[in-house]
Parts: sequence; C-alpha cells; structure tokens
Amino acid sequence: MKFTAAQIAGILEGTVDGNPEVEVSKLAKIEEGKKGTLTFLANPKYTSFIYNTEASITIVNNDFKAEQDITTTLIRVEDAYNSFSKLLEYYNKVKLNKTGIEKPNFIAESATYGEHIYIGAFSYLGENVKIGNNVKIYPNVYIGDNVTIGDDCVIFAGAKIYSESVIGNTVYIHSGAIVGADGFGFTPNEQGEYAKVPQTGNVIIEDHVDIGAGTTIDRATLGSTIIRKGVKLDNQIQIAHNVEIGEHTAIAAQTGVAGSTKIGKNCLIGGQVGIAGHITIGNRVRVQAQSGIGRNIKDDEVLQGSPSFGYNDWNRSYVHFKNLPKIVQTVNQLEKKINHE
Repeated sequence: MKFTAAQIAGILEGTVDGNPEVEVSKLAKIEEGKKGTLTFLANPKYTSFIYNTEASITIVNNDFKAEQDITTTLIRVEDAYNSFSKLLEYYNKVKLNKTGIEKPNFIAESATYGEHIYIGAFSYLGENVKIGNNVKIYPNVYIGDNVTIGDDCVIFAGAKIYSESVIGNTVYIHSGAIVGADGFGFTPNEQGEYAKVPQTGNVIIEDHVDIGAGTTIDRATLGSTIIRKGVKLDNQIQIAHNVEIGEHTAIAAQTGVAGSTKIGKNCLIGGQVGIAGHITIGNRVRVQAQSGIGRNIKDDEVLQGSPSFGYNDWNRSYVHFKNLPKIVQTVNQLEKKINHE
C-alpha cells in the first residue's frame, strides 16, 4: 500500500515542501529511515537526524527551519506528533478494513449481523448473537449464545466471548482474550472438598474499551462484571467476577483484581499490581507497579508497596529499608557498648 506526499498532506491538512509525488509504503523512526519510508520529527533532540535520514517523507512542525541541506520531502503541519498519531490511526483503519464472510465457519440461523461485516474462517457465532455494523471478527473467534456486540468493534484472532456478554461500540478485543468465563466461585464442605457455585451473571463492556491479548474478564456470580466506557486494559490482566472498573481507567499488564472490587474513574494502575476483593478504590488513584492493595482507597491517593501505603511515605521509608543491615549493626554495637558500661 503506497501513498504520495500529496495524499498524506491532504489527510493531515498539511503542506508539502519538496516532491509531492514521492511515494512511501512503510513507517520508520527518523534515525532508521530508508527510501520508501515515512517518519516524523517532533522532539528537538532528534533534529540532527533529519539531515542524514534516508526516509522519503518526514512530517515536521510548521516552524521547522532547516539549517543544512536535506533530501527528505517535508510535510509541514501544526503538530508533528499529533499528525503522525493521526496517520497511524488512519493506516490502521485501512489495514484492518476487511469485509466479507470467509469459509468455513459456523453461524447459527438465529444470529444476526449488520453491514460491512468481516467474519474470518473457523469462527463460531452461537444462537441469538447480535452483531452491529462495521465489525471485524478475525479467524478462530468464538462468540457464545446471546452475545451482543455493537458497531465498529474488532475481535482479533482466537478471542473467546462467552454467552450473555454485552459488548458496546468501538471495542477492541485482542487475541487470546477471554470475556465471560466463570468466576472463581467455590465453597468448601465438611470433608474439605470444594463445591462449585454456579456463575449465572454476565460481563458488560461499554464503548471505546480496549482489552489486551491474553486478558481474562470473568462473568459475575449474580448481576454483571462491568468495564465502563473508555477503559484500557493491557495484556495478561485478570478481572474477577462482579468487579466494576470506572470510566477511562488504565491498567498495565499482569495486574489481578479480585472479586467484587470497585475501581473508580480515571485511575492509573501499574503492572503486576495485586488488588484484593470486596474493596473500593476511588477516582484518579495512582498505583505504582508491583503494589498490593488490600484496603479501601480514597480519591486521588498515590500508592506504592506491598501492602501499599502513601507514595511519598514509601520513598522516605525506602531510604531506611535499603540501609537496614547497617542500622541493625549500629544498634547492636550501641547495645554492646551500653552493656559494657
């Protein structure tokens, strides 16, 4: 897929400084640019590379002034970084713009789907499935009975969506993700054996949610596990039954959230964080990587450690943690001195 500088400038509402007919088919970092690639310059630290880059086209800010000769064609825009991001988004839409229904697959007679659909080979759509317009379902996807999926969603290869799940609009679910598996519900009996508690609820995923590869979201025991609008989940995250995650919260990889916990809006949670069950985390909370959360958290707290406590307190305490052997040695020496006196 090739684009000329003139075409790209049209997409970005920019102006061409150089050859408007030069073509590119790939993207590259400015320091790694080769003929036929497009790059951008937004950070002044990388300015020196523009004089040596072999990239055919470079996106720059309107106020960029070359101090040496350059060979790359420039596309001048208001904000090079935002324009490059916009171009990436456009490129991704073009790349993912598949339509049609591949064979073989299984689509139940009671399943319905909208216009401009793509259903990849070996996919399974169960009874009473309802799918909106412009949805892309890649090969080997399983969609269970009574699932509803809104418009403009992309379900990548190998994802599994269990029965009764409700998916909103513009949701991206990446390969290997599982939505709606049973929550971890068991009760011990007098013999020490575990009896399974039926998980009869579902999962609700609202609009503009991204779910990373290998992430699992369990169905509720009763009611719903809810992922609110704009939530971003990284790869390999575990969301347990009856959890609710507030709007525009982002969670990094390998975090686990135990059952019935409520997480507020606009939170940022680092990688490998462990969050206990049946607690409430407020809005705009920041949790550093590898922290352990075992209590209710108020709005706007910043936490670190396991068990976690205030981020600033943690930093001050860490000075002493790493010097603990020396501190113990000093205390022992003082004790000996006192005892001898």
